[in-house]
Amino acid sequence: MANTYTQIHIHAICAVQNRQSLIHRSWEEELYRYITGIVQNDGHKMLQINGMPNHFHMLLGLRPTQALSDVMKRVKGESSKWINRNKLAAGRFSWQEGFSGFSYSKSQLPQVIKYIQNQKLHHEKKSFKQEYLELLKKWEVDYDERYLFNFID
Repeated sequence: MANTYTQIHIHAICAVQNRQSLIHRSWEEELYRYITGIVQNDGHKMLQINGMPNHFHMLLGLRPTQALSDVMKRVKGESSKWINRNKLAAGRFSWQEGFSGFSYSKSQLPQVIKYIQNQKLHHEKKSFKQEYLELLKKWEVDYDERYLFNFID
């Protein structure tokens, strides 16, 4: 797309099906590298990725050549296949339906990167459900509780 100039930064969140803690520390970094490869192969830029055993956060520079929903469908589909093909999780692994995406300006990126880098420390004090609901409220996202991630308390 000649003469197209954008700066689109998206913080996306995905949860493991039924919020099970299936992402094991022994292969977590390899998973994040694999997801980074998917994002970069589609022409986007991975700025940060990290998470917990039951969900992950990523911050990406999104190119206007692909819709966010298509990026997330590809990330979730390809990474699930990779996890299952390599038999990394007990049983069949899948991501929960849906995702969240929040946009940020360039000046906010250092703060978001730090937030994503510190997920493990962050979740010592706050559950994923608390974190998620706070993000929805902060961004004034209308939601129907019936369609939120399936939270296991």
